[in-house]
Amino acid sequence: MRLLVVEDEPDLANALARGLRRDGHAVDTALTSGEADMKLRTAGYDLVCLDWNLPDGSGLSLCRALVSGELPTLERERPRILMLTARDGVEDRVAGLDSGADDYLVKPFAFAELAARVRALLRRDDQTDPVLETGPLRLDPARFEATRDGSRLELTAKEFSLLHYFMAHQGQVMSQEHLLEHVWDEMADPMTNVVRVTVSNLRKKLGEPPLIKTVSGRGYKLGD
Repeated sequence: MRLLVVEDEPDLANALARGLRRDGHAVDTALTSGEADMKLRTAGYDLVCLDWNLPDGSGLSLCRALVSGELPTLERERPRILMLTARDGVEDRVAGLDSGADDYLVKPFAFAELAARVRALLRRDDQTDPVLETGPLRLDPARFEATRDGSRLELTAKEFSLLHYFMAHQGQVMSQEHLLEHVWDEMADPMTNVVRVTVSNLRKKLGEPPLIKTVSGRGYKLGD
């Protein structure tokens, strides 16, 4: 899943991004409301971790603009919103949730709790069981475990993310551009063959018979 961390403290923004990438997410960062506005208009995100206090505006206003549709996004569905703030009063929590935020986390917080809330919010999108099963494949995002016929697969973080995305969209044909948009982040070079190479490596690790199919001229899909 692709996430946007909107946080005006660079060290904290980078630390959160590193941690969420270790969990297998593609993560971009924005230090201001204006930067977040631009990225939300030009890239597709599944979830936004949004700080309330930003140097050029309020995260609350950005949240309201996302929820109302005033801030258009590339995806048909708006991203989930996890508000991050030092404001811990009941009235602040109420204001955050009433603005349309899907969850609210008070600073300081343990990264493990943030990661768990992110996973819960992303599951809410499709209301599926957190453990995905497709044919001989089983994937548990919380434990970072994937198996085929009960045998554990040794995957890199990006291979795990790619398999997770394929399993969550079983049977759908996805182009290289679509996969680059949703499984990678802004650090990926669109001119490279990173998608093709990662798909190839993942196929090899999944074993025989092959589970990821190439659809000529269109992209890849998992399953029939």
